[in-house]
Amino acid sequence: MPGLDINALRLRNQHLAKPMFIEAADVVRYLGAMQSQNYGGAVWAVGQRLKGGTATQIDKALARGDIIRTHVLRPTWHFVAPEDVRWMLDLTAGRIRMHTAIRQRVMELDDTIFGKCTDIITRLLEGGKQADRVTIARAFQKGGIATNEQRFVHIMMELELQQLVCSGGREGKQLTYALLDERVPKTKPIGKDEALAKLAERYFTSHGPATLHDFAWWSGLTIADAKSGLEMVSNGLEMVKSGANVYWMRGESDRIFKTGSVYLLPNYDEYIVSYKDRSSSIEAKHLDKADPRGTLFNNTVIVNGRIAGIWRRELNKGAVTVHVTPFKPLSKIALSALNTQVKRYARFLGLKEHQLQISPA
Repeated sequence: MPGLDINALRLRNQHLAKPMFIEAADVVRYLGAMQSQNYGGAVWAVGQRLKGGTATQIDKALARGDIIRTHVLRPTWHFVAPEDVRWMLDLTAGRIRMHTAIRQRVMELDDTIFGKCTDIITRLLEGGKQADRVTIARAFQKGGIATNEQRFVHIMMELELQQLVCSGGREGKQLTYALLDERVPKTKPIGKDEALAKLAERYFTSHGPATLHDFAWWSGLTIADAKSGLEMVSNGLEMVKSGANVYWMRGESDRIFKTGSVYLLPNYDEYIVSYKDRSSSIEAKHLDKADPRGTLFNNTVIVNGRIAGIWRRELNKGAVTVHVTPFKPLSKIALSALNTQVKRYARFLGLKEHQLQISPA
């Protein structure tokens, strides 16, 4: 379709352009899963898709178990809705283990070690208790389990994949673990085909327009499984061709893009990370400025759907300063919208004062 504005539709369908949800769990449920290894950034990613959301509100949702943080889809943390945790893990845990198997062998982690860890952590957490990583690591060490280097990370990831543990609430600034069975009631398993279809429908509805390869990347599935899932729900989707690519999305959408729309996206935001092909979101000449690694995993400033700079925050007592490094001078309209976003970010954090500082382009 000529004139297809991929970025405008993604901003709309991801509820960045027009937030409609008021509860964090509804955002996470709608998107299917939200990458969340940087907790503070992930909380802001949820908050931008809420009407008037705050960081405290999302912390409370995590504490109540309205949203769960665990390893799912790819070998990294995601926020997921509690009713989605088990069937998603059933579908993707095997694929995640393929990525971690070599490292586990190098670190001499095997079923015997995981069995001992299961006993230790079950005794530590049962009865609704929660514990941070330092407390759990000490318990492992007391039980004769070494937790040096990356061993602890891989042990806990495996216990998450086994559906033994997941996130608890926060204790101060520390994230905790809890037993999954005590946070999320067991549900009836669903078949692989149903899970594939469910995941595909969720992804293309919330992330479209997107390609089959985008879906395979985001889900961690094989191309064959991703294609199978897409085919099962394709009748309810709209297929759009643009250039050499074939995109899928949920039905007809408003294709009007609002000039001057600006967003302060955190690192690993779904708007960037959930697509294998990220070329539509940035001009090639700006790639090194956005992220020398080429992964686009820094905090980004979005202007009219494209990455126009990067940003970082500086927190002081009762205030936040947002430092922006644009790739080229920003227009007056963009600067005004950026000021509005910084004010919104301060309000989200519960801070009264805010300041925007622009570095020379």
